[in-house]
Amino acid sequence: MRPDAAGRLPEPLRFPTPRRETGPLSPVEALSPAWNETIHLLFRPFLGRRWISLSLVCLFLGGGTSTAAFQWSFGALPVDLHPADLLQRVRGVIAQYIILIVLAVLISAALISSIIYARCVMRFVLVNAVVQRDFSIRAAWRASRFAGRSYFRWLVGVVGAILGLVFGGMVVSLRYLNPLLASGHPSWIPSLLLVTELVAVVLLGLALAIAITVTDDLVAPVMYARHVSLPTAWKEVWGIARRDWGTFLFYVVMRFAASMGISIIALFILFPVLMGLSSGALVAAALVIFTLRAFGLAWVWNPLTIFLGIVALSIFTGLLFALLSVVGMPGQAFLQNYGVRFIASRVPAVDDFCCAASPGGRRG
Repeated sequence: MRPDAAGRLPEPLRFPTPRRETGPLSPVEALSPAWNETIHLLFRPFLGRRWISLSLVCLFLGGGTSTAAFQWSFGALPVDLHPADLLQRVRGVIAQYIILIVLAVLISAALISSIIYARCVMRFVLVNAVVQRDFSIRAAWRASRFAGRSYFRWLVGVVGAILGLVFGGMVVSLRYLNPLLASGHPSWIPSLLLVTELVAVVLLGLALAIAITVTDDLVAPVMYARHVSLPTAWKEVWGIARRDWGTFLFYVVMRFAASMGISIIALFILFPVLMGLSSGALVAAALVIFTLRAFGLAWVWNPLTIFLGIVALSIFTGLLFALLSVVGMPGQAFLQNYGVRFIASRVPAVDDFCCAASPGGRRG
């Protein structure tokens, strides 16, 4: 946005904020304050440091865009890397040494746990950002560690229980599937069993997605505002939802509709940019190979070229993730603001927290 002749920035698009002093906001009414607060966060004023910080936070939260936006693979390179053969060789080497298997499992578990923990803490960093409008990642991280640990334990426990349940169901079904086929039962019985298990897995996945979404949007602000553990906050939100389950169900529908719309918009923005970035990477790789051939050299894989390839791929991947997080960040901020404004009109502690952080105690 360019300043006018008087040096003033144009006012961004705003929607009238409903004033509800006598009752909570509906899912539709919560959209306008969420939009207005997101505009204030991102553009009033526009600060590059804030955008970079928020983009870094959203990078750990998934970027706010669908992974279908990026379908680049090693097969797009002008050089055949044979990734399948390389992976097969690595597996063969690891399989020969038990210590390497144990080390690979431990490193993988530690890496996955670290990423999940960072994701849990960053959720509260984002809550702090949309409420405070200006923040420091380091300070917000320190203030969010208690809530992040509580969320991490809950998330690992729930996901672990569901994975264990699915694995147990698969073992039991495989245990009894062959006897059913061998005993002369009709063929539709094993098929019905498999379809039932598939439907159960899909429903469990949907229930987990809804539970995580509600936790991110509604429970996390309660935890942050009241400084309580996740079970305590969930109990409070669940009690409110049971008294008005229709409104909360409508919120979930509106939330997923808004997320879908934001993903579509982000894909329209990302597609040409990603095509240009991928094309630039391919052109650069082709120029390097053709330049070497012009001097009578051929590209061969050796320690030096492998190192250069890793560096180039790391730079490309870093640019990709930075692009995804920057484009997806406004959507993440809006969705978090949507949940904060919806639950703040029902939980006085969250409403007071928002009012205390707003200039002049202004309500969203």
